[in-house]
Amino acid sequence: MRIGELAALVGVTTRTVRHYHHLGLLPEPERTPGGYREYRVRDAVLLARVRRLAELGLSLDEIRDVLADDQGRELREVLTELDADLARQQDAIAARRARLAALLADADLNPDTTVAPDLGDLLHDLHPAGSAFAALDRDMISLIDTGADPAAREQIMAMFAPLTGPDARARGHALTARMDAIAGADPADPRVAVLAADLAAHLPAEMAAAMVASLDEAETGRWLDLMTSELAPAQAEVLRLMVTTLKERR
Repeated sequence: MRIGELAALVGVTTRTVRHYHHLGLLPEPERTPGGYREYRVRDAVLLARVRRLAELGLSLDEIRDVLADDQGRELREVLTELDADLARQQDAIAARRARLAALLADADLNPDTTVAPDLGDLLHDLHPAGSAFAALDRDMISLIDTGADPAAREQIMAMFAPLTGPDARARGHALTARMDAIAGADPADPRVAVLAADLAAHLPAEMAAAMVASLDEAETGRWLDLMTSELAPAQAEVLRLMVTTLKERR
């Protein structure tokens, strides 16, 4: 088949095919006596695999490494793996659609509904309505949930469990109200240090340890900077002092 037929078969443009040739992701095929590239089934399979890997978010360098592992394998093996890739994509799409259907069926659709149902219920319970600080905290937890796999989400739920009791929930709401109350205060306000100590004492030990440990990790270590950048100066100082306290305890 010619380059136009190959591109149409896989669902890309001829320009993309030529670009992949230029990058070495797609080897040059044999040419006809007239100088035209003559593609075969395996070329189409390889091009489809490059497209699939790119859609999954792999960089071109990562795709090159994956394709290097494919060299020397039989066509049936490559086709089988490509089929497995597509099956995984199909399952992921089905899961997203099922979640979307559940969201659309919820008569009380709210920001917490967009996270996993169990975590959404927990956030709705722990965060008092109308609190600006609670809204930011909820958004941060939702952001963490976005990249969490089932095991990580289960761990998150376990860390929040000690905060769900009536007394702990009441303390949490009171602390949130105090955070809202100092939004316009000076960072040197005496209430700041007291509130930081009370927040540190309120956090379950496992959650506190995870928060401190995450500051050393490249992927999650920016959560403190992200939160403080959205807060009033006094509120940001509370979080910084709280983290300092937790580090000293560790």
